Amino acid sequence: MKKTMACVAAGFLLAGAATEPSAIAAKKRNKGSVKKEAFGKTKDGKAVEAYTLVNKNGLKARIITYGAMLTEMHVPDKDGLLGDVVLGHDNLENYLDGHPYFGVTTGRVANRIAKGKFILDGKEYTLALNNDPNHLHGGTEGIDKKVWSARVSRSKANPAVAFSYTSPDGEEGYPGRLKMKVTYTLTDDDELQIEYLATTDKATPVNLTNHAYWNLAGKGTILDHVLQINADHYTPVDATGIPTGEILKVDDVMSFIKPTAIGARIDKITGEPGGYDHNYCLNKKESGKLSLAARVEESTSGRVLEIFTTEPGIQLYTGNFLDGTEVGKGGQKYEFRNALCLEAQHFPDSINHSQFPNTVLRKNQKYTQTTIHKFSVR
Repeated sequence: MKKTMACVAAGFLLAGAATEPSAIAAKKRNKGSVKKEAFGKTKDGKAVEAYTLVNKNGLKARIITYGAMLTEMHVPDKDGLLGDVVLGHDNLENYLDGHPYFGVTTGRVANRIAKGKFILDGKEYTLALNNDPNHLHGGTEGIDKKVWSARVSRSKANPAVAFSYTSPDGEEGYPGRLKMKVTYTLTDDDELQIEYLATTDKATPVNLTNHAYWNLAGKGTILDHVLQINADHYTPVDATGIPTGEILKVDDVMSFIKPTAIGARIDKITGEPGGYDHNYCLNKKESGKLSLAARVEESTSGRVLEIFTTEPGIQLYTGNFLDGTEVGKGGQKYEFRNALCLEAQHFPDSINHSQFPNTVLRKNQKYTQTTIHKFSVR
């Protein structure tokens, strides 16, 4: 059944989930630490820096100025041993050689735009077809491939770094000069908080997200990770990953309302290479408010990840295109379905679907988004 509005339904608390995260609350805590280091240079000689945030419990997040990218996230297991739970590379050179968007800030428009075209205020715009036949994650040289400026945030009670980049009018075919700031904060409640802010001098579509690849065991398959997504509906797609325009109720294959192993029904998704790569329409009591979106648990480590967001959707991607050719940290080969992505976002190709939540940012408006990754053990 086709619907003509975003999914905003009565919310519920997922089983075993925490209460609303406290990262937004104004509480005075220990400041933790922020360490800045050099992380190499781009091919045109631009210096790239790495910032390591550590909270009072020893959790550690590392973000680099190339792509405002999360390259490491060290969290404890049930025995208290820290482990890195995101995929990536040990050095800048491997990122520069190309990678599947490990941990990057994606945009201007994350996800796909059909055939790289959209009409805004009566004018047609044409973008790069870098995911033939569509446009993906901001284009050939999107914001994930730019060197951002960074500064340690002095106003936070917890370790935080703000990354900034201004995309000039016409970059990758998008209209308007878009100023962006993405702030990473690591709280002493073991939450990695990501706050987004953008302004423009001309109407333009905006849909920013983080593209971290998660594996709570640190290695191996994610098919036994148990997932819940707070969504009764999703947006089905065609063979090229573009939404059909429908908003459908999740069926037995697509539903993660109840805790379900990712691999339980994944083989029932037909197509090549198969697997989940779908946008879920989050149940929300009120549009734009921070609420629980998803929960992931991995039994051998006991690690739990909960995601809270102000966004209306979240994209589940199960590493369907990983094939062992990508060699990452410590020489580890990233094989088929060795990671999952949970990308808080507006719906894919929203600019071409008036019934989807609006992604157009206009002059004198502000784009804001908050997404929180809360870590715990069970």
